[in-house]
Amino acid sequence: MRILLIGDIVGKPGRKIVKQSVRGLVIRERLDLVVANAENAASGSGLTPANYDEIVNAGVNAVTMGDHIYRRRAIYNVLESKNNIVKPANYPEEAPGHDYVIVNSQLSVPVAVISLMGRVFMKPVDCPFDAVDRVLSKLDRTVKVIVVDFHAEATSDMQLMGRHLDNRVSAVLGTHTHVPTADESILPGGTAFQCDVGMTGPHDSILGRRIDRVMETTRTFRPTPFDVATGDVRLNGTIVDIDQETGRATGIRRLRVTADEAENLANLQQTGGSKPAN
Repeated sequence: MRILLIGDIVGKPGRKIVKQSVRGLVIRERLDLVVANAENAASGSGLTPANYDEIVNAGVNAVTMGDHIYRRRAIYNVLESKNNIVKPANYPEEAPGHDYVIVNSQLSVPVAVISLMGRVFMKPVDCPFDAVDRVLSKLDRTVKVIVVDFHAEATSDMQLMGRHLDNRVSAVLGTHTHVPTADESILPGGTAFQCDVGMTGPHDSILGRRIDRVMETTRTFRPTPFDVATGDVRLNGTIVDIDQETGRATGIRRLRVTADEAENLANLQQTGGSKPAN
C-alpha cells in the first residue's frame, strides 16, 4: 500500500493547493491513504473547524497537529469528536484530543496514525519516547501499518525517534521546520524515515510568512504581524510504500507539487481519471 504525508499546511495558500492536488495525486500516485499536518492551516497558526472540513473534503484521510494545536478554541470539539485527527500523544491526558486514531485505507487496511512533539528547542512536553511506547502497547496486534508524525525542531531528536521506533512502526516522518530534508531512507528494521517532509504553502517567504514583515522585526525588533505570504505556492510531502502484511516500508520518496502542476492535478481530478491497479 502507498501512503502520503503532506507537510505543514500554511494558511489559505496551503489549503488551496491541497484542494487542487490531493484527489489528482490519489489517482496519479496510486495512493491508498493521505495524511496531512494542519497545525498552521488557519492563517498560519492553528486550525478551525471550517479549515478541518475543507482539508478532509479535499481528500485527506487523517489530520495531525503540533505545537499550535490549541491556538483556536473552536477546534476543541473537533479534536474530541472526530476519529481522524490526533493531538500529540505526549500532551497531558486532560488535553483535548486523541492520542492516536485508526483509519481505513482504500484497501480497507487499518492504519494507526500517531502524532508526537519533540523536546529539543520546543516548549516543555512529556517524554515522546515514553508516550509512543504507551500508545503502541494499546494497539491491537492486527494493526500492522503505523505512521508517526514527529513534530520536532532538532534533527538529532528526529533521528533518535526514528531509531527508537525502527522495526516497530511503518514510518517516522518529521514536520514543523517547514524545510524538507534530503535524508529519506528505510532504516535497517524496515521503518521509513525522514527528518522533515517540508511545508505546503507559499515558499517565496520566511517559513510561509511575508519576508518584509519577518525581516523588519528581526532587524529592528519592531513587532509586525507575520502575515502569510502568497508567492510560489508548493505542496511538499513524502510517499511511503508499505507491505500491508508486515507493516514494513518498502520504499520512500519525496514529493513536490508546484502551482502549475496543481492545476494539472485539478484537471485530472475533474476528468475522473481511473486509478491504476496496485
